[in-house]
Amino acid sequence: MIGKNKGRMTKDGIRIYEEADFAGMAAAGKLAAQILDEVAELVTVGQTTGVIDKFIEDRVTAAGAISATIGYKGYKHASCISINHVVCHGIPGDKKLKDGDIVNIDVTVIVDGWFGDTSRMYVAGKLSRKTERLLQVTHDALFKGIEAVKPGNTFGDIGAAIQTFVEGHRMSVVRDFCGHGLGRVFHAPPNVVHYGRPGTGAVLEPGMLFTIEPMVNLGRPETKVLADDWTAVTRDKSLSAQFEHSIGVTETGYEIFTLSPAGKYHPTYEL
Repeated sequence: MIGKNKGRMTKDGIRIYEEADFAGMAAAGKLAAQILDEVAELVTVGQTTGVIDKFIEDRVTAAGAISATIGYKGYKHASCISINHVVCHGIPGDKKLKDGDIVNIDVTVIVDGWFGDTSRMYVAGKLSRKTERLLQVTHDALFKGIEAVKPGNTFGDIGAAIQTFVEGHRMSVVRDFCGHGLGRVFHAPPNVVHYGRPGTGAVLEPGMLFTIEPMVNLGRPETKVLADDWTAVTRDKSLSAQFEHSIGVTETGYEIFTLSPAGKYHPTYEL
């Protein structure tokens, strides 16, 4: 059974959850993923990111859930919406989307005390070949990392799988931001970095819950945070993409809590 010792912490400070807890995570993850499914049709040329965020906030409320980001460290929105060279934590507002913009939308909801955290890429208008390749490599890199999740492997195995794949496509992995533990808290140990060496870091155990969320740049990996203290951008202004799933370690591998119910996992799902 997963997490026989309820509430146990590993020596690395990582909480081990029980098998029954996976149902709570699945419910929270499903709602977050459903909202990202529904928001897809709003990502259009001329749309503002503020309208998209208001839709997300209204959907969270209608579902009887709570937005994890509203009020978090003073943040005022139900999502982070990051466009083009914005790596993460883009703030929704009056900015209108232009043809060819790539957009990451990151949503975290709380359902019955459980946190569902996921992000996905979208495109407004026509997707260029260059950006399509960036999105595909980023999505594939996420699943390279997920495929390394099984008891006995390490967090270094996850990071190495992502880094090797991305750099093999002549792109770079952001080092300044990472995945994180979650469950009944928004952020907890471990830090899940998306680069590293196989066999290093904490050993994966059944009952661990965390996100994997690689940020991949067409240019160099360096980032900087703007004066608003939230928005992170690529220093060289190259395009950046990110996909995120919430994961649980099982006895034989992993469970993904935030898969798209409608199969809208990627901007090219209709192609």
